[in-house]
Amino acid sequence: MQDKIQLALSSTVSEINFTGAVSHHKGKVRDSFVLDDQRRAIVVTDRISAFDFVLGTVPFKGQVLNQIAAWWFKKLDNIVPHHLISVPDPNISLVKNVKPLPVEIIVRAYLTGTTTTSSWYAYQNLDRKICGLEMPAGMKKNQAFATPIITPTTKPDVGHDEALSREEIFSRGLVEKSIYEQAESYALKMFTLGQKLAAERNLILVDTKYEMGIDEEGNLIVIDEVHTPDSSRYWIADSYEDRFNQGQEPEGLDKEFVRKAIVNSGYNVDDSEQNPGDFLTDEIRVSASQKYIELYERMTGEKFVFPDNVKAKGRIEQVLSEIVNS
Repeated sequence: MQDKIQLALSSTVSEINFTGAVSHHKGKVRDSFVLDDQRRAIVVTDRISAFDFVLGTVPFKGQVLNQIAAWWFKKLDNIVPHHLISVPDPNISLVKNVKPLPVEIIVRAYLTGTTTTSSWYAYQNLDRKICGLEMPAGMKKNQAFATPIITPTTKPDVGHDEALSREEIFSRGLVEKSIYEQAESYALKMFTLGQKLAAERNLILVDTKYEMGIDEEGNLIVIDEVHTPDSSRYWIADSYEDRFNQGQEPEGLDKEFVRKAIVNSGYNVDDSEQNPGDFLTDEIRVSASQKYIELYERMTGEKFVFPDNVKAKGRIEQVLSEIVNS
């Protein structure tokens, strides 16, 4: 596995050049191409973001994220409505074209994190308050909350996410109350299922973020990604209790590894002059790729299939052209 990852370091998917779409939106990790009124193609690149920066790329990350998200969306059939139509390429999802809500729903089951938007940062620096909620006194880092909490944030194209309370969402007119309450209901249903399936695989689903949108018929549906290692934090279940009791960090299988590695390499999250991407070494990229693939195999029970041609950019652009022409 490591040899294949090493070979792919110089041929990761960082940019997609496709001009056959009605419009194109470039996110931190995903490129979204509107194909017509009903459909859009989401290309999951190998870009990796953390601390609200795009750091660089990780080999095969896009394929892992796209295929894990597709696996989870199938699990959501008959539980909550979602946008996935098909997966025509390992890095592409064909989805319904919807209007995204301007907020993300983050569900947290544990007091943890390393960023300034994490529950642990709020616990230490913001009087235990996050998104209008006051967390209980006397908790330790990585301890479970009595029940999961919901902490919504804005999702700007540029700049940092902003934590919001429910009341702020309503007072700013960002989302109608009935729609937002339905979004919270969807989020808790998905999180309950996610924790259950993760536990069956010796994993703990610690926290995650969900995005939702309104389709052309006015229905709220789940979009973007679900329970991937980019949108979620996973810990190894059978070692969690011992490590917690000894004051050690849990074993993780998610993007948090990259955040921690960059911080350990000297990045200061409070220093606005630093670029965390300067700390993303090839060693971290290879290790991150291995963790992404391990989580894919553990979660889905399927063997990760490396593409015959690691230069996926041309393949992806060809598939996009075929979708439009068909």
